[in-house]
Amino acid sequence: MTDDPAGGLVVTGIGTVSADGFDFRTALGRRGYKYLPAAAQYLLAAAKGALAQAGPGALEAVGPEERGAAVGTNSAAVALHHTMDRTITATGAEDLSPALAPYFSVNLFGSRLATEHDLKGFNLTFTSPRVAGLEALQAGRRAIATGRARRLLAGATEEALPEGEPGADRPESGAVALVLEPASAARNRGAAALGRVAVRSFFLPPRVAASADGAGQAAALLRDALAALGHRADRPLTVTAVLDGSPVGEAVAAALAGWAPTGWAPDDRAVAGQTLNDRAPDGWAPNDRAPDEWAPDGRPVAGWLERVPAGAGALEPVARVAAALAAPAGHPHAVITAAAEGNTAVCLVTPGPDPDPGSGADATSGGTGDGPERSGGTEASSR
Repeated sequence: MTDDPAGGLVVTGIGTVSADGFDFRTALGRRGYKYLPAAAQYLLAAAKGALAQAGPGALEAVGPEERGAAVGTNSAAVALHHTMDRTITATGAEDLSPALAPYFSVNLFGSRLATEHDLKGFNLTFTSPRVAGLEALQAGRRAIATGRARRLLAGATEEALPEGEPGADRPESGAVALVLEPASAARNRGAAALGRVAVRSFFLPPRVAASADGAGQAAALLRDALAALGHRADRPLTVTAVLDGSPVGEAVAAALAGWAPTGWAPDDRAVAGQTLNDRAPDGWAPNDRAPDEWAPDGRPVAGWLERVPAGAGALEPVARVAAALAAPAGHPHAVITAAAEGNTAVCLVTPGPDPDPGSGADATSGGTGDGPERSGGTEASSR
């Protein structure tokens, strides 16, 4: 049987790793991992967990040339660079660790993953601010659609920033990995499909975001992205927005707060959400009520909007995608994130073994919905 294109990809494995209490010897084994940078250890451990959940044959059903890797990171190598700088200035480059020195190149984190699991179809690393992990999913799915591989291991990894680095007060440290394969392949080997994901990215220039019409421009781009991903405006949608306080982040937040999609209540239920620490940012009322109306098919009539403070890197958005895949089957969930530099991405998640095609997770133009977006001449694609 021929595998489905990227439009038929499903997630069959999820692995998450936190730096808290992490021990590479327990997570990976005592030999071969001791001298790897922490972010590489996190990524390998997350991938190991994702593949364990996906089950036997997730990768092995196809040859190495048909397996691909895509990884996003912003700070995996920053602490290592600091250590290298100190060593070179103190005693000289000859004292750099031979085991660690190659990881001066951020591409080596994904390369180590590809070596571990014999992923020879492609090996991609993304470093765009905040959206890198979602871009890894986007580009990986696109590569599958163009026939470069038939299996995908994708995710994000970060290591906490050294003191004094911008963002060190908002640390991210850990990794998330997802296994994606065609739905037909998962069915054939009896694996459970956890859901589907599709990503659209675009660029919102900071000067546009800071203008009087910044929220309006952001709203138009977000609507276009969701439409390109196949989401119908008349369908309820849960939204998690991972945002900072930059003009771009605030423009996206204001755009979401101003929306009143069909089925969303016009009061604070439609625009408010608890933060990760159960504290509502200024301008976002706390949402302590679950939807009080339910459609006959069990879907909530009211939407839910949650704003999560962005960390320093690209990990939190992917972690939110992984969490959304655990939601009730068929309930679409959008994870939206943006960086101060203007990079913005939307991931539409449809959890469950048999997602409703009408929810739009894969009912997209070109079969993947993962292309960059351009709209109205006010923004330019960063891809």
